[in-house]
Amino acid sequence: MVNLLLAASGSAYGTFIPVYLTAHAWGQARIGEVLAFNTIAAMICQIPAGLLIDLVGPRRRLVLSLAVLTMGAAPLLIVFAPSAIPVVIALLLQAMASSLLTPAVAAISLSLCGRTWFSERLGRNGRYGSIGAALGALIMGTCIELGWQNASFIIAGALTVPTLWAIRMIGADRVHLLRHGIGSHPNHKPPPGHPGWRGLLRERRLLIFAMCVAFFSLASAGLLQIAAVGINARMGARSGPVLAAMVIVPQLVVIWISPAIARAVEIYGRRPLLLAAFATLPLHAGLFAVIRNGYALIPIQTLEGAGGAIYGVLLSLVSDDLTRRTGYYTLCLSMLGLASGLGAAMSSTLAGRVADAAGRPAAFIALTVCGVLAFAFAALAMPETKVPEAAIPAEPR
Repeated sequence: MVNLLLAASGSAYGTFIPVYLTAHAWGQARIGEVLAFNTIAAMICQIPAGLLIDLVGPRRRLVLSLAVLTMGAAPLLIVFAPSAIPVVIALLLQAMASSLLTPAVAAISLSLCGRTWFSERLGRNGRYGSIGAALGALIMGTCIELGWQNASFIIAGALTVPTLWAIRMIGADRVHLLRHGIGSHPNHKPPPGHPGWRGLLRERRLLIFAMCVAFFSLASAGLLQIAAVGINARMGARSGPVLAAMVIVPQLVVIWISPAIARAVEIYGRRPLLLAAFATLPLHAGLFAVIRNGYALIPIQTLEGAGGAIYGVLLSLVSDDLTRRTGYYTLCLSMLGLASGLGAAMSSTLAGRVADAAGRPAAFIALTVCGVLAFAFAALAMPETKVPEAAIPAEPR
């Protein structure tokens, strides 16, 4: 339920922010720069957020609640003051909150089910998150179609209340997650020679995976933003249902395939699924470059759903693989979030500037090239990270 509500409220961002700001006479380059500022702010917050979630232990639910409150205030500020400074402040609040949401939800999930069932839990998280995103996009698109753009952001803010209630309903931890990954008592100290958090920085596979994550965001983050502005410019008031469908279709794909992906990564390993996700990037952007009809773009969004479903499961699962020895799971997840934010910032800025200078098709071609480079790097550099069953220690309880 928490994943569903968080995703529903988060639908106010991404696709609908550029459309909303365009309606208030913002240019594409300016929108891209503001969204880049948002991702840069999120990057700065990533590492402190991961450390905080590691340190607070069972109190991570309180941190999650505070993040949800902050997240709910942001769209209300955008609605009531859509000028430059309030929008920047709102996106800064959203960046601070979002940097806490992913590691907090992942850590709570791992503490509830342990490593044995973690991939299954991630599959269910992805499914309910996509249901929420689809419902949120449907509401946002309907509001835009009816000319109630402000109402869509007010609804996003109002979803804070049921989200806080759902967080209160989460059960107690079943598995203790200690930042150094060993022992079961909160005061347990790591043994001599334990690598600590510095061990993460010496983990070669983590650095390679962080590069993969950055390339994935570089090739994908700016794609729908540019497409949404183009569809809005060509279709005007009729763009609402199309934009909603372009968000809903990927979520439907995730709802359908997430459980199967959770099973597949345990059977076939991480690397084959990772390459499948990266293969969708150049194909997705290339089709956007040659197709201009908004309705024809809707089925192409199934590629985003397939790639995003795999990527979402692997991000948390590979983080767990890489921290079996060093611990600091949420810190690792935040480091990957930092890499993703860097790629997203570069993607928004690149796509916006190329679109303003040479047109939207040129921006899609630039992102297609980024997708090809992303797949090539993942294929050549990323190793398998799945830990053999015999090497998995018993769950500390």
